[in-house]
Amino acid sequence: MALSSRPRRNPLWVGLAGTAGLLVLTLAVVALPAVPGEPAVRDWLLGFATPPVVAVFRVINHAGHWRVLLPASLLLFLVFPRARRRWWIWGGMMVAAPICEGLLKNLIGRARPEEASMGFPSGHATAAATFFGIVIYLAGSLPSRRRVPVRVVSIVLVIMV
Repeated sequence: MALSSRPRRNPLWVGLAGTAGLLVLTLAVVALPAVPGEPAVRDWLLGFATPPVVAVFRVINHAGHWRVLLPASLLLFLVFPRARRRWWIWGGMMVAAPICEGLLKNLIGRARPEEASMGFPSGHATAAATFFGIVIYLAGSLPSRRRVPVRVVSIVLVIMV
């Protein structure tokens, strides 16, 4: 089978795309004093920040918190035999992600718009991307009718966190 005709179902492609996206964002943040259009996009998004929308996103933000990710990880160990067989990958990723996030924050040194603390990359977003990236990988063992929705919901949650 020719390389170009292989199906792109391998979660490695999703991981590579996510890594490439993070790399592009990191380079933009490091190389440019301000990312072009960023203030306008931020102001536009803040225009939607009504109290109900803020409340919903505060709940969604918990998807990147260890208090949610730890029990969710244990649940995935119960549900997916594949997760139990490759526990060392799962555990290593969940430990390595916050270490890499902390190192990148120190390397980049970009403050949040309204605070003195470091803002890029986001710890919650890094944790959520790691967890849901592994969910995307594990979903490969599900039948197609269940695999696709699990992967779509995982990607949407990463974007929303």
